[in-house]
Amino acid sequence: MKVVNLKQAILQAWKERWSDYQWAINMKRFFPRGATWDILNLAEALLEQAMIGPSPNPLILSYLKYAISSQMVSYSTVLMAISKFDDFSRDLCVQALLEIMDMFCDRLSCHGKAEECISLCRALLSALNWLLRCAAFYAEKVKETLEQVPAEAQLKMCLERLEKMLGSTKNRALIHIAKLEETSSWSTVEQSLVKLGENLNNLSNSPLRSQADDCISLIKSIPTMLSVHSEQLNKTGFPTVHAVVLLEGTMNLTGETQPLVEQLMMVKRMQRIPSPLFVLEIWKACFVGLIESPEGTEELKWTAFTFLKIPQVLVKLKKYPQGEKDFTEDVNCAFKFLLKLTPLLDKADQRCNCDCTSLLLQECGKQGLLSEANMNKLIDKRTVDRNQAPCLKSAENANIQPNPRLILRAEPTVTNILKTMDADHSKSPEGLLGVLGHMLSGKSLDLLLAAAAATGKLKSFARKFIKLNEFTKHITSEDSSKPASVRALLFDISFLMLCHVAQTYGSEVILSESSPPGEVPFFETWMLTCMPEEGKILNPDHPCFRPDSTKVESLVALLNNSSEMKLVQMKWHEACLSISAAILEILNAWENGVLTFESIQKITDNIKGKVCSMAVCAVAWLVAHVRMLGLDEREKSLQMIRQLATPLCSENTLQFYNERVVIMSSILEHMCADVLQQTATQIKFPSTGMDTIPYWNLLPPKKPIKEVLTSVFTKVLEKGWVDSHSIHVFDTLLHMGGVYWFCNNLVKELLKETRKEHTLRAVELLYAIFCLDMQQLTLTLLGHILPNLLTDSSKWHMLMDPPGKALAKLSVWCALSSYSSHNKGQASARQKKRHREDIEDYISLFPLDDTQPSKLMRLLSSNEEDANILSSPNRSMSSSLSASQLHIISMRDPLNRVLANLFLLISSILGAKTAGTHTQFVQWFMEECVDCLEQGSRGSILQFMPFTMVSELVKVSTMSSPKIVLAITDLSLPLGRRVAAKAIAAL
Repeated sequence: MKVVNLKQAILQAWKERWSDYQWAINMKRFFPRGATWDILNLAEALLEQAMIGPSPNPLILSYLKYAISSQMVSYSTVLMAISKFDDFSRDLCVQALLEIMDMFCDRLSCHGKAEECISLCRALLSALNWLLRCAAFYAEKVKETLEQVPAEAQLKMCLERLEKMLGSTKNRALIHIAKLEETSSWSTVEQSLVKLGENLNNLSNSPLRSQADDCISLIKSIPTMLSVHSEQLNKTGFPTVHAVVLLEGTMNLTGETQPLVEQLMMVKRMQRIPSPLFVLEIWKACFVGLIESPEGTEELKWTAFTFLKIPQVLVKLKKYPQGEKDFTEDVNCAFKFLLKLTPLLDKADQRCNCDCTSLLLQECGKQGLLSEANMNKLIDKRTVDRNQAPCLKSAENANIQPNPRLILRAEPTVTNILKTMDADHSKSPEGLLGVLGHMLSGKSLDLLLAAAAATGKLKSFARKFIKLNEFTKHITSEDSSKPASVRALLFDISFLMLCHVAQTYGSEVILSESSPPGEVPFFETWMLTCMPEEGKILNPDHPCFRPDSTKVESLVALLNNSSEMKLVQMKWHEACLSISAAILEILNAWENGVLTFESIQKITDNIKGKVCSMAVCAVAWLVAHVRMLGLDEREKSLQMIRQLATPLCSENTLQFYNERVVIMSSILEHMCADVLQQTATQIKFPSTGMDTIPYWNLLPPKKPIKEVLTSVFTKVLEKGWVDSHSIHVFDTLLHMGGVYWFCNNLVKELLKETRKEHTLRAVELLYAIFCLDMQQLTLTLLGHILPNLLTDSSKWHMLMDPPGKALAKLSVWCALSSYSSHNKGQASARQKKRHREDIEDYISLFPLDDTQPSKLMRLLSSNEEDANILSSPNRSMSSSLSASQLHIISMRDPLNRVLANLFLLISSILGAKTAGTHTQFVQWFMEECVDCLEQGSRGSILQFMPFTMVSELVKVSTMSSPKIVLAITDLSLPLGRRVAAKAIAAL
């Protein structure tokens, strides 16, 4: 007999009452053309025939069950067929369908092509929607008194199937993929959920009700199934947060708050720190900074950082989504913990001579970080504790103004000064002098600068002074001597202040982003070309020190002849540029005996007598000059520096002379520090009331730097936290040894550790130390050090657990931090200043076009078999295709290139036939990636992972979970969803 179509074949089987295996044999005889049953829609045809009457046809159903068991039909087509049935009033039919689902719903799998796996995802989503509609229908029917009992029984059956389906993480993961694949279907699921929720209100039966609620909440959790991370609750100290805050406070007060906030959030996420403990750690670091900062400017900087900048940082942290919790409650909780650390707070109070905690609490109250009631409770608690503390108030401190109060007062003053300086002063420049004179007295200048730096106003402060310095060029000098002296003073004070700012906060603060060409202000030009700074070598014969010779001659004559400088004729900025050449002439004359020591004294008195800035410019050149001389030739130059640094004791000086000399001395001391150390010369700078230069000359003289590095790191590791002195030592060593040396030696130190808790602490500290220059250190770590360790089998033993696991953690943390901040281009000024060294040209390491094999690939191909895997044409996808290529990310960027190549290396290690500790390392690396990832963060480092790696990873026992597959594939891409569906369906 010849069968025309499927329907007829099924009807014939029913008429002749074939048994199920007989039916299967005959079917294969009828349709021999190797057509797959799914294409013929066998499952749907069988169901359609079975569900014609009020109750299902048992024989045809037995055929369907046989087809499912013998895998004639795929699970996805059966689920799709079931979800098309919508006459829920036929209870027996629904029951039969639920029983069919029972056959396979808790162990769905698919080993076919990626497309089939995606169809399974879609079918599962449809089946979920069908079950929800079904449940909603019976929940509605419960209202009718006659129907109540049967409806409840049916509802119970539906809910059991829902629970069973959703109980498997694998099914939820597949639904998660379907949701992204077909958003419209997900919205119908959401509508069904709402409907079911409404109908549940009719239920008096509470076990059913709670069962339904559980199912609903499980479904609602599917979109966020990856973002649930547990917090660390067994630790109370977090050295990374501590060190990041200390580093910012000592080295980057002028930096913007946003990058700091993002870095702190990154650490909080990666280490899963609970909010209250996170805020507590920030405060602890601030108090430690207050206690251990060197006296003088550094102390003021810390005070400004703690009282002005950190509250702003917390205000920004408050804007990040906190989940259910209220951030103000976390801050309150953090303060409660802080108040228990009375010795720390008492010591800070003693150092600052006031009740620091209460001032901080008031600041936080003002910023809306604490409710008033909580703030007052905490202040009262601290007051009680203070009264019990021994001798916090001593008699000699009673009349000293405490820094925190001064800083808090200085902050509004900064705003007022900026407003004053904006006004037009061309008519009466004298008004400005009063303001500037007030700024110069005592420690006002440093207070104002610290407050401006902490609130991000220092750049505009510097711009105003540069404008003022330029403005003095244009003041017309009438005959009266008043405007001429005012002009000289405005020039001098603005010049000295700018030098002081550049030395205290770094020259980047002063440089303007956009000066029109040809209009670079005088001070910027002078600072860039003539001002000695740490790590900047000046050439004393540079053209910038050799201006127009006629001006130089007239200046030399003026200095040598006149007993008194005529202010009216002076063009100060020209004099400052000519002074270096003039000094060279005078030095030569003195060396050759043309001038006597007395004449030299008269000349130096003239230079420093009216304006201090000429003396600063003269010394700047002398410092460059002395560096170039032999030891025996330096005597006269050094003597001249000594002359210029000694203040004048005459009556006939301009206003604010003593205040200006104080600033000048501090500037000269900073300028000469290096040269004096090299020549072992002492120059007594007048005691300025300022401290000696903080954090200077840190390295012991006769110790190799490698020993210094290991001893400082060991000390830090023993203590368990990094102090600000050590941070500066690390910074100096990084400058001196270079990025590769620094990173390589610290990684060696990490790999020596053998105790688990030590390695973990070492990673937390190393990450913080790497923040000194995260971008460059990450490139070195991922581009050089890891590939060397992973490709050299003689080094594999170093990667054992625990140090190997710790190195994997460190690598992931660095990679994530660098990648997230580098996309925003946030290198701090401190890092921009550092000399960039490319340890090896990244181009040769990782060529741009894939035609030439990169050095890395050549390294790998020393294992013949691996090379074959990588180049074999029979891989379904190119072995290196990754999400980053589909997002078209530029591979010209070194970091992107290093990451892409690291993942290629990892992929080849996973696919290799030999395993060892390096395979284990790769596994830890991937686990840490999954642990640290924010869910839904498209554009994380995992987008550089080749898609082919997913199937390799799933073979590793600890990685074979659906959640991990979802976490490591980029689900925003269709290809990513297919790869994930294929890997999960095969689990």
